[in-house]
Amino acid sequence: MYTKQYNRKEAAAYAAEWAFKRNPLYLNFDNMGGDCTNFTSQCIYAGSGVMNPVKTFGWYYYSSYDRAPAWTGVQYLYNFLIGNKGIGPFAQETERSQVQPGDIVQLGTTEGSYYHSPFIVAVNGNEIFVAAHSDDAYMRPLSTYSYGSARFLKIEGVRVN
Repeated sequence: MYTKQYNRKEAAAYAAEWAFKRNPLYLNFDNMGGDCTNFTSQCIYAGSGVMNPVKTFGWYYYSSYDRAPAWTGVQYLYNFLIGNKGIGPFAQETERSQVQPGDIVQLGTTEGSYYHSPFIVAVNGNEIFVAAHSDDAYMRPLSTYSYGSARFLKIEGVRVN
């Protein structure tokens, strides 16, 4: 196994293309709790090109009936990216000032229950701009969201076989 660079430019380009529409290769989860983490996973996949096929604890989407919880669930995606020691993308939680396009912000309550996974597409000074599904957005300033807490995930690389 070796580590390759995460292609932030490809991930951000995917976000730009699909922010206001749905890729027919993936089920739209808008009416099933939201499509935000599904969209963010698609963006990450565009920049990584590698899924982790481990049942239950991996990160993959083959069909609406054959996918890992981490592909569509906010907390599951966090757990996968932070804990992944196998193939696929991996991340670390970081400070707001350390993120760049291709990273993720997860928004939550003041109690720390996270519910939204916008994808970071630009950073300009102190402002972070995101793309998201559910409440579709592209280049939306993070400052326009209302949330109690935020955590930032920096994609460090991608492991491949």
